[in-house]
Amino acid sequence: MNHSPNTKAGSHSKPVRELLATYKGQPTMDGDGVKLTRIIGTHQLNMLDPFLLLDAFSSDEPLDYIGGFPSHPHRGFETVTYLLEGQMRHKDSAGNEGVIQPGGVQWMTAGKGIVHSEMPEQIDGMLMGFQLWVNLPQRAKMSEPDYQEFPTDQVATERWPSGTHIRVIAGQTNQGTTGPVKNHYVHPTYMDVSLKAGDMLEQELPATDNTFIYLIEGRVSSGESSSDKPKNIIDPQTLAVFDQGEALRIDAHTDSRFLLISGQPLNEPVARGGPFVMNTKAEVLQAFDDFQRNRF
Repeated sequence: MNHSPNTKAGSHSKPVRELLATYKGQPTMDGDGVKLTRIIGTHQLNMLDPFLLLDAFSSDEPLDYIGGFPSHPHRGFETVTYLLEGQMRHKDSAGNEGVIQPGGVQWMTAGKGIVHSEMPEQIDGMLMGFQLWVNLPQRAKMSEPDYQEFPTDQVATERWPSGTHIRVIAGQTNQGTTGPVKNHYVHPTYMDVSLKAGDMLEQELPATDNTFIYLIEGRVSSGESSSDKPKNIIDPQTLAVFDQGEALRIDAHTDSRFLLISGQPLNEPVARGGPFVMNTKAEVLQAFDDFQRNRF
């Protein structure tokens, strides 16, 4: 087995996170009939503080996605759109417009309120990507809306001699490769890891973070290896949630690709109402009222 360049001297003494649970997600539809798999935001996994929702979409059938996500409002959290294939045009009520292309990311802070649309640009071909919702702390829920948008060539990539590469959207690898997204609320890590068979990723993370990976393809295992404790195997299209610890260790049994996402929990009350996520029911009702009165 190859040791990763991400392994620091002495890092093996750090507590390694063990697998807590795995989830397959639920097929559903959103927007104008877009078929997707909801992975966080289900009855099985309602949320993983500070992460409120994770959707995966993947189809080469235009009827599965061409309706897109027409204009809809948000308040109180952030949306992160990351595309692997295809492209999506976004427009919003503040006059912003652009196209997210393969390998590009948009980290939108809805704050006190924004109305936006996300519409696929291609007529046929594959559309594949993810949308993550990240909660905002109470102090920032009514902040001004903001965007951090980066095309593929502005997303930092770490390449190992073996062929493994890590695209870093937010956070920092053990080698120091740093993502362009800045978030001072939950200090997130968001990486797209393509791990060659036989390679091992060891990534240091704050011990109190909530951490998961979503295996896109391949076969990996996690945790410490020992003679009396077999490693946990993770299958494709599976979300794997880990316990507390200062390091995450993932071994690739085949060429594999996964998202590694981690963040500091907010530990605040959560009140949801469709596209609004606040701290109290009264604040959610106020959001609906503000939207209906065109205050966004």
